[in-house]
Amino acid sequence: MFKLSPSDFAYLYEECKLCYYLKIKQGIQRPFSPFPAVFTALNTRIQGALIGKDLRKLSSVLPSGIVESQEGFVESQLVPNTQLFIKGKYDLLVRQPDGTYLIVDFKISQPSEEKIAKYQTQLQAYHYAFEHPQKGDIKNITKLGLIVMYPDKTVFNDGKVVVEFPPKWLEVSIHKDSFLSFIYEVNSLLNGPTPNENPNCGWCRYRHLGEHLTHPTQSDLPF
Repeated sequence: MFKLSPSDFAYLYEECKLCYYLKIKQGIQRPFSPFPAVFTALNTRIQGALIGKDLRKLSSVLPSGIVESQEGFVESQLVPNTQLFIKGKYDLLVRQPDGTYLIVDFKISQPSEEKIAKYQTQLQAYHYAFEHPQKGDIKNITKLGLIVMYPDKTVFNDGKVVVEFPPKWLEVSIHKDSFLSFIYEVNSLLNGPTPNENPNCGWCRYRHLGEHLTHPTQSDLPF
């Protein structure tokens, strides 16, 4: 069985099929590239302050609903006819007024409509896992979306620096059939021959350069 992390879909899978294949099937990850800790701290503090509150406490532009949990893990059953399951950590699970749920993903980034397409598969994966849980109750997810924030104005106030992050809401449509088609595409990739690398993949170029410098070929030798 192979675990698929929703967060890999927006970047790793799209960047290089070989790197993705090596991570999922062979357990060979790219060298760790630390995500700046300040973004994690901002996300955690903003999300934590919303637990038990209406999402509109953050902004009136956001959908209404009570935030039930933050940064929780969700795991799916095996996707039918595959050896694949989804497991990942979502940002917020919100109970809407009609009793259904909303999944929210926070992004500290420049807001743009292009991010809907970029992160759609990641959110669809959380949706699938909640509706096909490996254990626990099924959650009826009827809405997905991104809260995208980027620093705006800065105010100095009594020894503190206050930076405003106005949130923008980007709703992501639910497409169950297209998500399953995507998962079957991933399944074919993992069960097929080792894929070709992306010639534009920086990690693959780095690997080749390292091999060239540490293990020169006969033609590189000075004699």
